[in-house]
Amino acid sequence: MKRFRAITGLAALALIPMLVLAACTAGGGADAKSVDGHAPDMPALTIAMITHAAPGDTFWDIIRKGAESAAAKDNVKLLYSSDPDAGRQAQLVQQAIDQKVDGIAVTLAKPDALKDVLAKATAAGIPFVAFNAGSDSAIGFGAITYFGQEEKIAGEAVGSKLLADGYTHPICMIQEQGHVGLEARCAGVKEKVPGTEILYVVGTDMTQVSSTLTAKLQATKDADVVVGLGAPFTLAAVKAVADVGSKAKVASFDMNADLAQQIADGKVIFTVDQQPYLQGYESIDSLWLYNRGLFKIGGGQSVLTGPTIVTPEDAKPILKFAKEGIR
Repeated sequence: MKRFRAITGLAALALIPMLVLAACTAGGGADAKSVDGHAPDMPALTIAMITHAAPGDTFWDIIRKGAESAAAKDNVKLLYSSDPDAGRQAQLVQQAIDQKVDGIAVTLAKPDALKDVLAKATAAGIPFVAFNAGSDSAIGFGAITYFGQEEKIAGEAVGSKLLADGYTHPICMIQEQGHVGLEARCAGVKEKVPGTEILYVVGTDMTQVSSTLTAKLQATKDADVVVGLGAPFTLAAVKAVADVGSKAKVASFDMNADLAQQIADGKVIFTVDQQPYLQGYESIDSLWLYNRGLFKIGGGQSVLTGPTIVTPEDAKPILKFAKEGIR
């Protein structure tokens, strides 16, 4: 498996002070034991996780599962909410501030819409981490760290692989116009493969995704690969390519169990895994650590969880974990 500056779960754990290896359950703070055998002197925390997830996108189920696992270990009450509209996402952050939570984990798909409200969180003394989207803005906004991949680098990694494999005319399909991370992915692909075309689809309407891509493939006979930026959209691309009878191959970003199976079966040539379970887990765990002793994973800088390119050979051992909903 090729890795591009990716951090694995074991590497992340190597950064964490030994005290967090204590097993703290969600409802059992009084019974939990720390490494030295004493009950931790840490009250239960309330942490809000606020994402830009669109309904039905299974990618976010993996993020949430990671967050819930960390919350159970750390005796944290997790408040999860999401809204794909940046203005309403900012309102959710404000609600968390009003609730006086102990920390906020937030995605920054459209950073400018959240800058002011995150400044209010800092002014209120509420630490926050950013994850998944907005790596270029997170630290400047005051995040104690950022967990995710640098999307331009991920896109360049995909472009380099496509170019090495002989592809010259990709269609890079963006499901949310204006999302800084998705735009950066396709920009990275295009930087390495100048013949890349960008195709915008409406990710909240899978019928529209399919019809728009179908029309594009019918009009672009020389397209040799479609790059989806998320598992559900890539799966739609596999069907569209087959329906049209196109010779184009399909590649992807991100993963779920169905996509992992498609890769293992050779129907998708590869995907880029940013390890969303790890993003969710470390976002909550890092806020627990910050409240515990002002610890900063990554020394206050971004912690990369990807990109890792997963090929058919790589996908087979990953399938077990994908079916468990953690890859």
